[in-house]
Amino acid sequence: MTNKVRILNVDIDNVSLNELLANFRRGVLLTPNVDDLMKAQRDGFFYDCVQRATVRVCDSRILLLASGFLGTPIKEAIPGSDFFPAFYTYHATNENIRIFLLGAKKGVGELARARINRKVGREIVTGTYSPPFGFENDEAECRKIVDMLQNSDANVVLVGLGNPKQTKWIFKYKDQLPSIDMFLALGATIDFEAGNLKRAPKIFQKFALEWFYRMCSDPKRLMKRYLIDDPVFFYYLLRQKLGYKNPFENTKDQ
Repeated sequence: MTNKVRILNVDIDNVSLNELLANFRRGVLLTPNVDDLMKAQRDGFFYDCVQRATVRVCDSRILLLASGFLGTPIKEAIPGSDFFPAFYTYHATNENIRIFLLGAKKGVGELARARINRKVGREIVTGTYSPPFGFENDEAECRKIVDMLQNSDANVVLVGLGNPKQTKWIFKYKDQLPSIDMFLALGATIDFEAGNLKRAPKIFQKFALEWFYRMCSDPKRLMKRYLIDDPVFFYYLLRQKLGYKNPFENTKDQ
């Protein structure tokens, strides 16, 4: 689809939002951020899934700046919470696009469904489901979800379960879902669409501080991620810039 920019051990598609909307019609769309890249350093199965995706787009301004630092600038950041409203607006009159929302807490998906359909002016979102906690380890529950999706009239599934869970689930079950043309792994996007979560103010987004806003909004869940797990990204980025091998490299092509 596009040329690619490697950041650590993940290949990011160098594509604009308009190019993505015009060309993505089938497969798996991921939007890696810094935390996803760090997970890909140590989780071989997750890394494998990420590299098998049809399209991987830059989720954050931090990765956008990192690509410039490496001398291979990416055209633009395309967070999932920006891509999805652009996607359903672009396909507003395309009756061949029918979306299922998989994820978020009970009731949130239905709220998002009502708001999206009202904005679009048709029933573009045709179904929702909120899986119970730990469902990914329950084969019967996963089978139920597969049957639900296969029996729906949706051909696009937004999987909003957080990483690495959402990406692993997609690649474990997507071959059992021939009626689904597009899988969108978009994290908290269902919550944003429902109005359950608020995006960071534009000033935070402009200065690559959306992560800080989110951390302050949910410190119990996110403080460890942003202050302990992810900062080492910048060390690995510097090593890449200087030409050193990634110490956690788990690619098969290196």
